[in-house]
Amino acid sequence: MSSMRNAVQRWNHKERAQPAPRGKWGILEKHKDYSLRAKDYNEKKKRLKILREKATERNPDEFSYGMLSSKTDRHGRRLQDRGNPTLSQDAVKLLKTQDAGYLRTMIQQTRKTREKVEQQYLLNDQNLHTFPGGKEANGDQHLFFAATLEEQRLLDTTKRKQDSTSTGADDPHHLAKKNATPVGQSSKRNTQIDHRQVALSEAEHLRASKQERALRKLRKRQRESQQSRLKALKIRERDLLAVEQQLDQGRARMNGSVGGVNKAGIRWKIRERKR
Repeated sequence: MSSMRNAVQRWNHKERAQPAPRGKWGILEKHKDYSLRAKDYNEKKKRLKILREKATERNPDEFSYGMLSSKTDRHGRRLQDRGNPTLSQDAVKLLKTQDAGYLRTMIQQTRKTREKVEQQYLLNDQNLHTFPGGKEANGDQHLFFAATLEEQRLLDTTKRKQDSTSTGADDPHHLAKKNATPVGQSSKRNTQIDHRQVALSEAEHLRASKQERALRKLRKRQRESQQSRLKALKIRERDLLAVEQQLDQGRARMNGSVGGVNKAGIRWKIRERKR
């Protein structure tokens, strides 16, 4: 009979969910959650009651030998041993020396990176850029720098004219073709060619202006990224130098070559022999 009762599907008892208007308060608290919260609250309440009674019944003249070995800081907080092994003075000096070497290495690396970024930033600031589509300088060729696309296009046109002049100056067939007048061309054809040239020049000018605007935006983004990176590198270098200075001061205090400030905030210095 019990096996048949277990074979029948039971009713799934589901917990009530948090209503939608009260969804900002999180999951709806159930009875087991309330029991845990009430138990924790009552335990804390009892503990506070015991501490309050101890504070009211405290004897100001109370003494125990444990007070002789325990230590407190200037704020009255008790200092306890954490169980860490105590290092010798020589071991601490060696560790501080290794730390100083690591800091010097990181400072040199950061300084080199900062100088490299500064050089790139200065070059970008002076508008010395090469543009895509130009030929690389190989052999006896010269490399020209242009500030805008118009200037680059003017340099390319001048170079092409110079190349054509150098290649066709001594060629008689080239001179004959150049000086020959076209035959059978009408004024209508000339007008169409003029209109086509004007349309091509306008399209080329529009494309050049778009490329120049895109290049200007790209240079602006590069400039901002280089500025932020340079600022971060300067801050890192300054922090590393400050840490190195503090480490050197600590090593000098351990060697007894300089004064300092003790835990109580009192300044002290090395007594020098009178000459």
